[in-house]
Amino acid sequence: MIEVLVYEGKVFVSTSNTETGDVSADTRFTYHQKGDLVWATYEGGAIRFGTLVAKADEEGRLEMRYQHLTRAGELKTGECRSIPEVMADGRLRLHESWRWTSGDYSEGSSIVEELAE
Repeated sequence: MIEVLVYEGKVFVSTSNTETGDVSADTRFTYHQKGDLVWATYEGGAIRFGTLVAKADEEGRLEMRYQHLTRAGELKTGECRSIPEVMADGRLRLHESWRWTSGDYSEGSSIVEELAE
């Protein structure tokens, strides 16, 4: 079991993503947390602006819904399950399985890592 994870104030960046995903290394996620409620805003790369809301379980896993507006003007929505990994240097890495709930309804996987302070 992972120690209680705190997402508040953490900034994440994508290190890998499935081809049908919009997130790239230029996308920055800023996370906030109150208890089991976790939310973030994100932007950069193909994404003009996005938000996500998630529920964290006792091991820090996140069940989330997200929405964003792309630079091309598309509104997109999806759902994601993130499994945290604490890296050797103490930063978090999130292993994500996601699915679009709009557009082509494709599925994919991605990894985001916490930026070092």
